[in-house]
Order: sequence, then structure tokens, then C-alpha cells
Amino acid sequence: MLPPLFKRAFIGLGSNLSDPGAHILKAFAELGNLPQTRLLSCSSLYRSEPVGYADQPDFINAVAEIATALAPHALLEVLLDMEHRHGRVREFRNAPRILDLDILLYDDLTCHEHGLTLPHPRMHERAFVLQPLHEIAPSRIIGGHGSVGECLEKCAGQRVERMEE
Repeated sequence: MLPPLFKRAFIGLGSNLSDPGAHILKAFAELGNLPQTRLLSCSSLYRSEPVGYADQPDFINAVAEIATALAPHALLEVLLDMEHRHGRVREFRNAPRILDLDILLYDDLTCHEHGLTLPHPRMHERAFVLQPLHEIAPSRIIGGHGSVGECLEKCAGQRVERMEE
């Protein structure tokens, strides 16, 4: 059971530059050290092909479940700061990156505000998000799209490989 005022959120993590697995593992630890936040669970690491801009290395992806008292925009700000501290540079859409952190779900909140859309607008069609999310929350509902498992079935043609521990 979560403490009062804490919300459950799921964070998507991705990296494909400069030892991506190490960046993901370090980010897991950093998520647990965010103010007013507890790390509840982490998925395995998964390798996937890039989406959008294909001329780049494969990505390592994962999902973390947190409990946080941070409001959605405050959480987004600390995640963007974490990306920056890892050396993320936003050159162009879908560019290679050292660390990408996305709020996938924040409790059952649905919002479409400047800079923040929840649930994440494309998560339901991306196996590299759904496979690690399915590992830690298979029955979780993605508002307007069904369960994680149902969405994952619709992405059956996308290659996502669980990495060995």
C-alpha cells in the first residue's frame, strides 16, 4: 500500500549511446533517490531496433515503477534534469541518445497539457515500451487502449529481445 499522497507511476528508460545498459542501471538507482519518491520495481533490460530514425545503434530499454508524491510536471522536470546530467543532447526527433526518460503512466491520470501527455501518447503501439512494462505490470490498463498485454499482442511484429542478466 502506498503512503498517503503518493501516486504510482511508470517510467520508460532508453539509451543507445556510450554504454547504454550502464546508463539504464544508473538511472534505476537515481529514480530511487528522487525527492519524495520510492523505486518499487524495475524490468529487465531489452534490446530493440530504433524507431523513426533508423541509422543509429539499437536501443536498450526498460521500465521502472515508482511511488511518488511529486506532481506530474514536477516529476517530468526532475526526469529532464536527470537526462541532462547524463549528457543528453536533443539534436533532432528520434536522434540517438545517452538517456531518455518518459513518464508512461501516472496513476490513472489522463492529461493533454503543454509538454506532458498521459498516458504517453505512443506507448500502446511500441513493443520496446510494452514488453518491459508487461514484465512488471502485465494487467495494467493503458487508458483508452486496454491492458498492457492486449496492446503488446498488437505489436507482435516488432523485435524486442530480453537481455541476459
